[in-house]
Amino acid sequence: MPDLATKRACVQTLLSAHSPADAIATYYALHHDPARTRLFLHHDAAGHADGFLVRAQTGMDLFTPTVIARAPSEQAAATLFQSGLIAGRPYFLLLPPELEAVAFRDLEVSAAERLHVYCLEPKHFRPVINALVQPGAGQNGMPRFEIRSEQRALSTAAVIWRSPHFAEISVSTAPEARGRGWGRSVVSALANEILTKDVQPLYVTAGDNQASIRVAEAVGFDDTGARIFSGSATRLPAN
Repeated sequence: MPDLATKRACVQTLLSAHSPADAIATYYALHHDPARTRLFLHHDAAGHADGFLVRAQTGMDLFTPTVIARAPSEQAAATLFQSGLIAGRPYFLLLPPELEAVAFRDLEVSAAERLHVYCLEPKHFRPVINALVQPGAGQNGMPRFEIRSEQRALSTAAVIWRSPHFAEISVSTAPEARGRGWGRSVVSALANEILTKDVQPLYVTAGDNQASIRVAEAVGFDDTGARIFSGSATRLPAN
């Protein structure tokens, strides 16, 4: 059985490290904590890896691993689902749109949506200056910026993950603090911090979340055209 490092070497040829469309898959397949990563390969008739499924435990939900796959066909995807997913266990799926049909066929899927991938080019960055924004304590030393009341954070932008080329931003604003431009303020501060590290900020949001899209576009993020099928899923038991 090949070790994780050997499998990761095989997967490198299936991903483009500099592509925003592959950024999330590249991070989880190649850079996520090895102790919390399981990688399953699919091979073609010649024995070369032509697809993979990564199952990763994350800080967002240790009991619902994130699952990402690449496959040359629906049959290859089905094989990866069978080998990489435990029947009856919950997972959070992030798949290319072409695997959506096989996911609905072979898995029990709920809360499905299409995510849009935005990326920030340095030349398009539009800084938002807000004196209320302060640095906070992020997970695992990752940067984080927030606007706080005396009791709690009212608007927060944090790094979900970082690879050598990209860092994904999440943003959250309390309902009572919306409409003040605070979301774009904390996202701008975090994006600026990421850009100083020669890494591109990535912003992923549901295509129908217009408020979130406005935040991204106000700071200068561009829609890359990349789409991700996401949803909660369990593998159905074999008949």
